Amino acid sequence: MNINEMSPSALAYLGDSVLELITRTVLVKKGMANAGEMNKIALQYVKASSQSEAFDRMEPHLTEDELAWFKRGRNNHTMSKPKNATAADYRKATGLEVMFAYLYLTERNERMQELFNIGFE
Repeated sequence: MNINEMSPSALAYLGDSVLELITRTVLVKKGMANAGEMNKIALQYVKASSQSEAFDRMEPHLTEDELAWFKRGRNNHTMSKPKNATAADYRKATGLEVMFAYLYLTERNERMQELFNIGFE
């Protein structure tokens, strides 16, 4: 299936997993070994408000394509209602997830890591 034919919801689902994997990899590479501790820290990375703030740090560094994929996710109208986030943060987080799914599916691994470092480190 062509990435352009994939739904924003499906891409956000994938992007959520991609961000989770990058987060866990970063924590393990920092030498952390306690799974409980890592889970607590990882939650701070993957919550909508943190992803929204990370996007704000990334935005000046994005290409036109990356920004277009972000907007595709942010503007998706079939999103579920946010639980512990503002609607604006949730929409930005969804856009970020779609953008990371795009980078993952187009095998831009170095770029994913670069943007993650800008946004979250």
